[in-house]
Amino acid sequence: MTSAADTAPATPAAKRDRTHYLYIAVIVAVALGIAVGLAAPDFAVELKPIGTGFVNLIKMMIAPIIFCTIVLGIGSVRKAAKVGAVGGIALGYFLAMSLVALGIGLVVGNILEPGTGLAVTDAVRETGHAQVDAEAKSTTDFLLGIIPTTIVSAFTGGEVLQALLIALLAGFALQAMGPAGQPILRGIEHIQRLVFRILAMIMWAAPIGAFGAIAAVTGSAGLDALKSLAVLMLGFYVTCVLFVFIVLGALLRIVSGLNILTLFKYLGREFLLILSTSSSESALPRLIAKMEHLGVSKPVVGITVPTGYSFNLDGTMIYMTMASLFIADAMGTPMGIGEQIPLLLFLLVASKGAAGVTGAGLATLAGGLQSHKPALVDGIGLIVGIDRFMSEARALTNFAGNAVATVLIGTWTKEIDKERVGEVLAGRLPFDEKTLLDDGHGGGGAASADDAEVPRQIAGGEKDGEKALAKA
Repeated sequence: MTSAADTAPATPAAKRDRTHYLYIAVIVAVALGIAVGLAAPDFAVELKPIGTGFVNLIKMMIAPIIFCTIVLGIGSVRKAAKVGAVGGIALGYFLAMSLVALGIGLVVGNILEPGTGLAVTDAVRETGHAQVDAEAKSTTDFLLGIIPTTIVSAFTGGEVLQALLIALLAGFALQAMGPAGQPILRGIEHIQRLVFRILAMIMWAAPIGAFGAIAAVTGSAGLDALKSLAVLMLGFYVTCVLFVFIVLGALLRIVSGLNILTLFKYLGREFLLILSTSSSESALPRLIAKMEHLGVSKPVVGITVPTGYSFNLDGTMIYMTMASLFIADAMGTPMGIGEQIPLLLFLLVASKGAAGVTGAGLATLAGGLQSHKPALVDGIGLIVGIDRFMSEARALTNFAGNAVATVLIGTWTKEIDKERVGEVLAGRLPFDEKTLLDDGHGGGGAASADDAEVPRQIAGGEKDGEKALAKA
């Protein structure tokens, strides 16, 4: 009894203290980055590779984390139909929320009419066309791109959906193997611990990455661009806030009985990370770990979060709507509702390749307009200057949408431990910032006895795995 009492308090306190200082350092780095960007813009732009390097370090961990999470989740469940149900509900929800986000953006864009009175110069036209050439991707290319060239290339190509596909196949294969697959599951559990530990080490570079990213953004977009396009920018920010706190907040309260502010407080460090890097992908691995810790089961987290990063882009939907209407007004060719709806439905499909990478939203908008309404491409150059600032709100909204979606889908499929959710959000079960896993628990999200959960699933075979999932 004494030894248990001695060991429990010592470690968590040390971990909390260290990471607390780390995120204070991130806030200081963001403030310094803004100051350097305003004081020496040319020098600040040269710092961009520092921010890019940090985001790339995190992105290299995404594929192995997705693979381990999904394989451990699916491989220990007997009924494949359960996983299929989660995927079906997730895709249905993503489509519905994308349409809601488009609708809200449509209403606000038509009320504000922010592009009226702006002039499109030759320089602006060239900038717009350059965006199309940068990264235009057809729907067919996107769908075919989900299939990797080889199993290994799914982990080296940086495509989230490719890693998801391979992980699903491996999970179902291990599920079919039964007891013969248990040693493999044990090995993957150890790999998962290693991968999350590496990610925790990378996070210590966050202040340096935040400084470089924010300095480059502030230095590259002058104050003039911000002033002239303030209406669009502020309108977009307000729309995102309304969508998150009214639409998503109401859904979360009605379906799961949770307060959205409490959930966001739990995810505060992830929001800070996104704000400092302008990329929601930088927080993807931590969102997986935190949703499991919160009490959502592994299969739900493993399927909902990676799929949501390509199919549940609420912030990108609002951005596409408002930016399209802004450009049409600026070009002197405002669109009627009859033109707006087909264009936006087309962009709904086109945007599915724009995962949370900085700049992908602008490239997808350019590619979508080029395919559907080429005359509007000339005006894309108007928003290039402020795109990085809108990218902040886009990434934060996309992340918020995926966090809420994971809790909602966990609730609908009864794959969430509500008692654990209450304990975690009340701060009585703190997240382990050192390992990003419940220490020794295989990262489970079932109950406070997670430490034994995954080994017990593996040792006891399929029946125990199903019990653990049902308990979640």
